[in-house]
Amino acid sequence: MTPVRPPLPNPTAEIPPLFLRDKRLPLGKRTLLVGILNVTPDSFSDGGRYLNPSDALLRLETLLEAGVDLVDVGGESSRPGAEPVSVEEEIRRILPVLEAWKKRKPEAVLSIDTWKAEVAQVALEHGAGLINDITALQGDPRMPEVVSASGAGVVLMHMQGKPRTMQKEPFYHHIIEEILAFFEERIETAQRAGIRRESIILDPGIGFGKTLAHNLEILHHLGTFKRLGRPLLVGPSRKSFIGELLNRPAEDRLFGTAGAVAAAILKGADLVRIHDAAEIKQVVRIVDAIRLGTAEGP
Repeated sequence: MTPVRPPLPNPTAEIPPLFLRDKRLPLGKRTLLVGILNVTPDSFSDGGRYLNPSDALLRLETLLEAGVDLVDVGGESSRPGAEPVSVEEEIRRILPVLEAWKKRKPEAVLSIDTWKAEVAQVALEHGAGLINDITALQGDPRMPEVVSASGAGVVLMHMQGKPRTMQKEPFYHHIIEEILAFFEERIETAQRAGIRRESIILDPGIGFGKTLAHNLEILHHLGTFKRLGRPLLVGPSRKSFIGELLNRPAEDRLFGTAGAVAAAILKGADLVRIHDAAEIKQVVRIVDAIRLGTAEGP
């Protein structure tokens, strides 16, 4: 029997803001941009480009100047086939960015892409407001406690398997229903740990244990996840499904990414995670103006 889902939220109702420690990010009036800063040697698109601290800090400045709302810093690649790194190495990679951020204290929120509680703790001590956990709090038993104690937000992402093996013949009976059930259970677990519902973001995990057909089905039915009443983050930037459709390498997927971002926003995405901040910000500005029928400003 297909489980009964709660009704869709009233689209005219006021949407409460996203609570990330001392920050309040408005939802509903415009799509929020999450800029990617990978300080890794092996990320699928920009691996090695920002491993040097000076290059990472320049990337940080570039993202801020482009006007992103959040910068998502990652010290461990989660690309298909990626090997895990130690806690110490991950902290070593992200620490220069954390220290620079703490001195500058910009308006944009610092997000940390990690599933390790010890790494998250260091980041939170430096002022991070969001933990982007690809395991949805399942990878480290201490993570729920660390996030809850800080008052930070958390991204609960769906992934089938682990990065090292997730693209080896992923299979679902009913992918949308399975992800919905996963989100429901993970939200409940997060709230039981003391994480407030208003601080939870959901990410269906484009490219994480999904085929091309799976990714397209998720994006087509993205609005279904709005039933859960939490903001949706979508990360299509330069992903392999775009490469499959266009036969383009990762560094030549800007237009494909722009199309995927536009479609995701029209289907219900509240946040988009992107590499090409300045270019995609223009896309988001136009799509938001059309979607809302009004221009709220840049």
